[in-house]
Amino acid sequence: MFLIDVLTIFPGMFSGILNESILKRAIKAGVVNVKLHNIRDYSKDKHHKVDDRPFGGGPGMVMKIEPIYDAIKDVLKGRKKSIPRIILLSPQGRALTQDFAEELSKNRHLILICGHYEGVDERVREYLITDEVSIGDYVLTGGELAAMVLIDTVVRLLPGALGDKDSAKSESFSNGLLEYPQYTRPADFMGKRVPDVLSSGNHKIIEKWRREEATKKTLLNRPDLIKT
Repeated sequence: MFLIDVLTIFPGMFSGILNESILKRAIKAGVVNVKLHNIRDYSKDKHHKVDDRPFGGGPGMVMKIEPIYDAIKDVLKGRKKSIPRIILLSPQGRALTQDFAEELSKNRHLILICGHYEGVDERVREYLITDEVSIGDYVLTGGELAAMVLIDTVVRLLPGALGDKDSAKSESFSNGLLEYPQYTRPADFMGKRVPDVLSSGNHKIIEKWRREEATKKTLLNRPDLIKT
């Protein structure tokens, strides 16, 4: 079973995404186990503080290394079967792409750290993590939303997570292109017809049409994906 441990100060934020749709089914089917850990539970402060003022001055607060270290230590207790990828969600990290998600899906254990405030103590990056991951060039209030995106992206690649084992293979980015146009009934909606080729029954011609349309869409919307 694939294991994902999430270290966060807002575990309640994950209740929605983990109890709906594909993630809910994947968890119920035993494809993945997602465990939430409240970083505040590892604080030695009587008020369960996990942040403090930055050395050298400046605005905001910085998450402390001690509770994060203790949380990771607790998660790893007694687990010797696999070496996890320990990931800090941060706008400073490596971009989460489909290729990177596929790489992460080959592991058996991910530990996700959700940062907050002005960030985390730099020693977390230097000594505790294996990866720093960003979902885009913008700043979020915390790492929880980014962790949810990463979880969804990775889990849908796991065997048994999707109803159709071939579904993920034809999705956008999986073959270097955006996905081809999709249609369903009715064949004619207010004079707007589905392309005749899709009801031709000739799978070779359909596959050729889909490849051409995917290439056109990629050139129009994301030309940066086309390898020259």
